[in-house]
Amino acid sequence: MTLSAKPFVPVEVPDLVDVIEAELTRAIVEGRLGPGARVVEAETARQMGVSRAPVREAARRMERQGLLVAKPRHGFFVREITVKEIDDLYSVRLALEETAIAGACGRADPAGIARLQAQIDLMCADTLSLSPPQRIQLDLQFHLMLCELSGNERLLRLFATIETEVRMIIALLDNHYQDPLFVAKAHQPILDAIVARDEAAARAQMRLHITSAWQHVRDLFTSQHPQSVESPS
Repeated sequence: MTLSAKPFVPVEVPDLVDVIEAELTRAIVEGRLGPGARVVEAETARQMGVSRAPVREAARRMERQGLLVAKPRHGFFVREITVKEIDDLYSVRLALEETAIAGACGRADPAGIARLQAQIDLMCADTLSLSPPQRIQLDLQFHLMLCELSGNERLLRLFATIETEVRMIIALLDNHYQDPLFVAKAHQPILDAIVARDEAAARAQMRLHITSAWQHVRDLFTSQHPQSVESPS
């Protein structure tokens, strides 16, 4: 029996730093690593069964993303949120999603609309049985899909970046969330307006949806941090 010149295909090995970064991010957005918590390289490496070097590199990446902060001679810590950062983040999110709405009203095809409807149906059917992080993930997946349907790739990349921060902020507020079924159903008027190609109505529904979430998150934050009393513009 003779072997061919290349009897095997390359084995795909995931990037270890990517895997560690994903695990650390998940711990933050699920609230297992709270604000101000230190990411201890040695202990994290021990628990994950890896060396300290890829943990350090993952932490550096997350620092560039704004999820962690580095303190000289003390290591990396989970970022602590301020009321101004909440306002800045949600104002940018609102601008991005109104832009996405405009694109989706003009470009969304029947298959894309069907995907959005299926996501809403999934949220409404499963929301009461899911954990808060799972509900938040489903919710934000709808908005990510909407950005995809806009046809604007740069907008999609920007939203994917802030999506992690939105999840983190909600997690840092102990995953308190509005009535989950009400929130799930609130996506339907947005989609109905897109189906009707009514951009003005779709923008108005999205604005109502985002500003409601913004105010809810802000109210939770200020209730936990009474010294923060500014009003959103």
